[in-house]
Amino acid sequence: MKKTLFPGYTIGPDAYEDIAAVCTPYGRKVAIIGGERALAAAKREILKAVEDSELEVIGVFWYGGEASRENIDRLRPQVEAADMIFAVGGGKAIDTGKVLAQTTNRPFFTFPTIASTCASCTSLGIIYHPDGSLREYSFSKTPPNHIFINTRIIAEAPDIYLWAGMGDTMAKHYECTISSRDHVPAHTDAMGIALSPMCAAPIMRWGKQALEDCRANRVTMELEEVILGIIISTGFVSNFVQVDYTTGMAHALYNGFTVLPSTEHNHHLHGEVVSYGILVMLTIDKQYEARDRLYQFSRSIGLPTCLADIHAEPEDLDAVTDKALAGIDVRVWPYPVTKQMLIDGVMELEAYHQAANN
Repeated sequence: MKKTLFPGYTIGPDAYEDIAAVCTPYGRKVAIIGGERALAAAKREILKAVEDSELEVIGVFWYGGEASRENIDRLRPQVEAADMIFAVGGGKAIDTGKVLAQTTNRPFFTFPTIASTCASCTSLGIIYHPDGSLREYSFSKTPPNHIFINTRIIAEAPDIYLWAGMGDTMAKHYECTISSRDHVPAHTDAMGIALSPMCAAPIMRWGKQALEDCRANRVTMELEEVILGIIISTGFVSNFVQVDYTTGMAHALYNGFTVLPSTEHNHHLHGEVVSYGILVMLTIDKQYEARDRLYQFSRSIGLPTCLADIHAEPEDLDAVTDKALAGIDVRVWPYPVTKQMLIDGVMELEAYHQAANN
């Protein structure tokens, strides 16, 4: 028997007004897990939304700073009395709460306070080592029961997260269309692939204006459309398609760059590095027209377009490509992906970048 589940969502500056009505059927006792800044931004409004309801918050817990097995295990006894988990914050905080809920068979609800990834919509969890390097994917068929997207909180968050989120979002379209190229996808995969242009087109159309609106802390139509693209469109594609279509070469390269101390030291964000990986991927796939359009868009909003933008050098590529190919990201691809192919793609993009800036 196949089973595919999808979350509901509420979006708007008043999204938290739906909490009691949506969550009460799942129990009474709530454990809130989140990041420090996320809880500072959202906790008071969440508590206010449930204070006159049947819901009882039994504790508010910091997720630990990394989506690691160690932090998930640390939190397990703290949520023992909870009927449900509220996961609040960005991707790593939400994935911590998500995997904890999935492994303890609890319903969970997500409260993204930034629009940086689709983690708040998906069933997949990404687990890291305590040092921030990728450890594994946590597979599940259970997404959040509902997503509460407070656009005012996201508009008031640092715009760098929206900026990076746009890069991660666009990858979903390009990766799933390439990885599925030689296949005849089954129904759910085909649905996700058909939906995937909604992960790129709205970003290219409204992304620059949305970023300006976020910098000005304005809730606008353009910002809401980009938030929906980052969280909902991309999350639904991820939930529809099999794991071999939901990732690809751009994410393989991101995983590769996590081994460099400079990536963590310079605080390069997931979607930021993934956006660079898309340019390399399109170069290798010889989609030069799409690469050039994306390159110009990335330049227009300051996303990375060369190694120097992510504090990397050609000498790093041996270690980066080893790590990139150690995971599952390109095990289903239209052609074999090798270390030299990745290195050549990076260097071809470097040459293109140099020519474009001379």
